[in-house]
Amino acid sequence: MKRLLLLCACATLGGFLAVRVAQAARDPAGPYRKLDVFSHVLSLIENNYVEPVDETRLLYGAVDGMVRTLDPHSNFMDPRSYAALKQETEGEYGGVGLELATRGDEVVVVAPIDDTPASRAGFQPGDRLVEIDGRAVQGWRESEAVRALMGLPGTKVIIKAQRAAWSEPRSFTLVRDVIHIVSVEEKLFDRKLAYVRIKSFQDRTDVYLRKALESLRDESGGELSGVILDLRHNPGGLLDQAVKVADRFLDGGVIVTTKGRSGKHVEVEKAHPKGTEPRSPMVVLVDGGTASASEIVAGALQDQGRAVVIGTRTFGKGSVQTVIELEDGSGLKLTVARYYTPSGRSIQEHEGRGRRPDRGRVAAAADAAAALAGRSAGRPAAEGRPRRASHLGGLQALAAAAPGPHGASLSAFRQLLDCGARQMPHAPGYAHVVRLGGSRASLLLAHGEYVAHCIAVWPAV
Repeated sequence: MKRLLLLCACATLGGFLAVRVAQAARDPAGPYRKLDVFSHVLSLIENNYVEPVDETRLLYGAVDGMVRTLDPHSNFMDPRSYAALKQETEGEYGGVGLELATRGDEVVVVAPIDDTPASRAGFQPGDRLVEIDGRAVQGWRESEAVRALMGLPGTKVIIKAQRAAWSEPRSFTLVRDVIHIVSVEEKLFDRKLAYVRIKSFQDRTDVYLRKALESLRDESGGELSGVILDLRHNPGGLLDQAVKVADRFLDGGVIVTTKGRSGKHVEVEKAHPKGTEPRSPMVVLVDGGTASASEIVAGALQDQGRAVVIGTRTFGKGSVQTVIELEDGSGLKLTVARYYTPSGRSIQEHEGRGRRPDRGRVAAAADAAAALAGRSAGRPAAEGRPRRASHLGGLQALAAAAPGPHGASLSAFRQLLDCGARQMPHAPGYAHVVRLGGSRASLLLAHGEYVAHCIAVWPAV
């Protein structure tokens, strides 16, 4: 021992520090020595704070504070909050129907759930919550806001919200209701064109999608001319369901890659030929409420050239959380990885920006004309600046701007636009043209919840 002490005394200062750092790194108890400080502070509060304290609340608050230092999507949930989360993911709960997330110190709306008090009140993705029942929500976690909004059906909650287009916040009085979440809805257009909307990725969403497509196929007589997959206002959900949904439209290749700390624990999810839908033209609709798991699906179909993505930039949540149930009924939602699309792009690297669609909010006139000329909707379009329909001229502004086809095809194109302008004189939220084969083409339009559909027929040439 004396020889060791003498050696340390003779070492240079830099060498001495290096030895100490190395020893600390090898000491597994090093970080936990600070628990002595925690225990000391807890004891001081219990014995000296001016009022009696709730020990459980103190401990939960300490754990929550620790998790808050990580990222906006990791959070600790006490037993009540964790029970609310399980109730929500199981498909039915009492509340107002808002999917929320945190950005910095703000609580923002990812998407309102269809046919709920929030959607009927007009909430939109990106709205920022300012107050709930008079309590300022700045600095809250999403779980705190969710818990404040949930309650017995029939009770009221007052929400003050701010939107970028508003000069000042507005207040909404909503009546809580039982929120029923039906994750998949379907509709058939022109007896051949399948429209499927996925509202969220819950347990068995892939099964519901398969049944929806089978039902539409039976209704069409056995064959679908194309598929429109609507992921607008879809806040995400279960990763495994997103992978299965993407796999249903892909027969091979990478769907998503998840990478953990320092690029380790890499997991690659791939598509399989079994159970793949027939390869017909496909369009994916997205908006600012398309987040997380729904961005995985859109990204995989976009990168593999399986579908054209139409809409506005998505929400931008590219991290993967796992939920761990703890011994006392509380829960920990912990970010364990980030996901990457097949081309290697990460949404999380640009938090809040999301994925860029292949086309803008309204399909470009040139793209629509090319579709009429027979281009497959499953091939990515050339880069170009999309044209938007004027609110004054409705769809006719697109017709005037069209540099597109001539002769019979141009006549059909104008047929579609005239029909659409009659059914929907205001600018639609999106427009898509798909050739149905032979001398027919279909135009699908949407504005909010309203959908219009037109068919054009022209002489064969």
